Amino acid sequence: MARKLTPLHDRVVIRRITETESVRGGIIIPDTAKEKPQEGVVIAAGTGKFEKGQTIPLAVKEGDRVLFGKYAGSEIKIGDEELLILREEEILGILTGESKAAEKPEKVGAAARK
Repeated sequence: MARKLTPLHDRVVIRRITETESVRGGIIIPDTAKEKPQEGVVIAAGTGKFEKGQTIPLAVKEGDRVLFGKYAGSEIKIGDEELLILREEEILGILTGESKAAEKPEKVGAAARK
């Protein structure tokens, strides 16, 4: 049975983005010692904040990549998926442009030798 969560008012539902694991020197860090990422994708957003008889729309929308505080929001689990629900004011910013992996050139050494 598929479930859909629709947040109320100025709340958003975020799926954390996990960075690819890179092991250097053969040291593997266990999952319990890793910090949780502070970057995610908005998968659902409420209608907006209600103030003075008017609804103020949210600045974020579904699909936006956002940064949020380390201890922001409440963790929830729907099915097998762990999500984060938080207020819009807990979002620090919206990320635009290419991802970190896409920003790095593939052959830095070869370009430097020319």
